[in-house]
Amino acid sequence: MASTYLTRTPSSAGNRKTWTYSAWFKIGNVSTGAKRLFTSYDGSTATNQSTISLGGGVDYAMQIYNAPSGSSSINLTTNRLFRDCNAWYHLVVAVDTTQATGSDRVKLYINGVQETSFSVETYGTQNEDFFINSTNLHTIGRRQDNSQYFDGSMSHIHFIDGTAYSPSDFGETDATTGIWKPKTAPSVTYGTNGFFLKFENSGAFGTDSSGNGNTFTVNGTMTQTIDTPSNVFSTLNSLNYSPNTTVFSNGNTTVTTTGDDADNSYACTNLGANKGKWYWEGKQTANVSFSFIGVDTMPNMTESIRNDNNPGNTGVGYRGDGQKRVLGTNSAFGNSYGQNDIIQVALDLDNNFVYFGKNGTWQNSGDPTSGSSGTGGIAITGITGYDTEYLGCIVGDNSSGEGSATWSMNFGNGYFGTTAVSSAQNPDDGIGIFEYSVPTGYKALCTESINAQEYD
Repeated sequence: MASTYLTRTPSSAGNRKTWTYSAWFKIGNVSTGAKRLFTSYDGSTATNQSTISLGGGVDYAMQIYNAPSGSSSINLTTNRLFRDCNAWYHLVVAVDTTQATGSDRVKLYINGVQETSFSVETYGTQNEDFFINSTNLHTIGRRQDNSQYFDGSMSHIHFIDGTAYSPSDFGETDATTGIWKPKTAPSVTYGTNGFFLKFENSGAFGTDSSGNGNTFTVNGTMTQTIDTPSNVFSTLNSLNYSPNTTVFSNGNTTVTTTGDDADNSYACTNLGANKGKWYWEGKQTANVSFSFIGVDTMPNMTESIRNDNNPGNTGVGYRGDGQKRVLGTNSAFGNSYGQNDIIQVALDLDNNFVYFGKNGTWQNSGDPTSGSSGTGGIAITGITGYDTEYLGCIVGDNSSGEGSATWSMNFGNGYFGTTAVSSAQNPDDGIGIFEYSVPTGYKALCTESINAQEYD
């Protein structure tokens, strides 16, 4: 939602002293500065406001803030920092300022557990009103003055007018996995201004499912994702990348590498595997001849970050000029590719080969189902760190003077950037949506498929 946000102005005020906000969110581009989840202000100045945000007072901390007269009266800023761009977080803010004890007036929970350690801890006065639930503009995903956009994904946003609920009303622990998961149909009373945004209807993402009809207006381009708290799909990792000029967008599925040398411009996935067979796709939407898509290991990527190296020298990839690059050496492999070509990656960790395709055709007469023979594949056994976790990687270019490259990746969500795939092909297990047919036995790089592989 980096340039997307939702707005609604209630026709009448609700209970401004007692309310609950519950939402699941996944961080995209990790960066400094505030990222607003839910905000309202008095209509005249942005300093008179109520807000729930990441990094409002301290970068990457969670902040609950109320400033009725331009300065804060309520301010809870966590000591805990939120920087995991792979995980879904469940946030609950339960407000009841009628309580006599300050710490009972505002409670903050993450994944079912109350936060009690704060760098700033001010609970305001008894019976204090928030701007939230007033007749002023309410915004999800940015500050009202066109700044501080949230970058990432959100799901199952509940707002309760008039009741302070606990997180167990919205989530529960999975009996098998022990993971905190959403209750898809919680038993709550929403009140007059309450709403429930599921984001299920791609034609009307702001639709209220509470029964109140408190629908929000969507501003910008919002795309639906099958990445959920119950099944997380890989994205590119905005914590483990070349720090010079690599820019992430579209929930970390698009990366622009703007360095003039691959040593300074690359990124890798935030999910990996050490066995099994895995498939993903990438579209190069801004062409660079020597950019490549490939695989490397977690130890190599970590070493790259420390020593300003790059996966072009330590991993295996397929370059835009058609060559393969293996441990820093280029040689003939397949056809060249350019802007808007879709490159397929099939990683066979049972037999230690990687295969690359272009627009539905496997290169070098490749056959990802050939097994130990590795027909048309590239052996990965020479990569340092063998028998450890393998990651997908993108390198901006492999030659000075090449400039920037932009890749939009599809790890199974069914989109390249904000454009949906046209053919909707699925792996054998049915998990994931791709442009081209997925080879038999290969799976999307997501937690459900990885966990299933671990228990095979």
